[in-house]
Amino acid sequence: MNTAGNRILITGASGLIGSALIPELQRQGHHVFRAVRTEPAGDDEIRWRPLETHQQLPASEREAFEGFDTVIHLAGGNIASHRWTDQRKQEIRSSRIDATTNLAALLGQLSSGPSEFISASAVGGYPADSDEILTEQSAFGRDYLAEVCRDWESASDSLAASGVRVVKLRIGIVLSPAGGILERLVPLFRWCLGSRIGSGKQWMSWIDLDDLVEIVKLVTTTKTIEGPINCVAPATVRNVDFTTTLAAILRRPVAPPVPAFIIRLLYGEMGQSLIVEGRRVLPARLMQMGFHFKSPDLPSALRNQLH
Repeated sequence: MNTAGNRILITGASGLIGSALIPELQRQGHHVFRAVRTEPAGDDEIRWRPLETHQQLPASEREAFEGFDTVIHLAGGNIASHRWTDQRKQEIRSSRIDATTNLAALLGQLSSGPSEFISASAVGGYPADSDEILTEQSAFGRDYLAEVCRDWESASDSLAASGVRVVKLRIGIVLSPAGGILERLVPLFRWCLGSRIGSGKQWMSWIDLDDLVEIVKLVTTTKTIEGPINCVAPATVRNVDFTTTLAAILRRPVAPPVPAFIIRLLYGEMGQSLIVEGRRVLPARLMQMGFHFKSPDLPSALRNQLH
């Protein structure tokens, strides 16, 4: 089915993924609009108050959400920007769960609501520190990050129950020098300070940003896709292999390893969950669909993003 010309609304449009996705959707002929938290600066923006219920919104702001074919929900606070204090944990939950709950309720009461809702999630929902291969059929874990991801995904179930096609993008570590892990690591490696963390045996499930954009484009045009999709490359690697590969691409030596206790000391629970621990996630559904990864292995992804 050709969906060129659809009206698509994106939250989190200024983030790493949204910034790369929007021009690609526009090239396909879609009419892309941004949900922004400030006063709209143009005809392609609408005001969005994520932490307010639709009953609290002015009628004009509710009505601005009418008439979209697709909503792509990418908004959410950065989980790696600060230590996870109790306050920060609540902010993370609110930016994902409360915002998604409010958005789903708002869309659900429209007279002309979207037929599909594509929402970001994360592979952080899966259990950590195991060699088990995790697919979309695998159960989520029980720690804080798993609970966030579980509740985040459940927040859009009301739309699915009303007949909207809901897709949950379980996104791994996104590789791009414009943000995320590479933005932080590349300068360290260029200063010859890049090293493995702890034992280096923890798995890193990653995805090239360009491939992630292609996955989202596929999801918007393939109407049979619904439910969770693991957005990771098929070649998950251990931290030690990620380190040596990145050092080789940048032609730098690998520094001595950073003990895990240092990460825990500096970053607390956040460092333990996001840096010391890892998850071995496989994109089973994408592989079954025959999705073609432009960067299926780490060397090709790093060359694509850094050269």
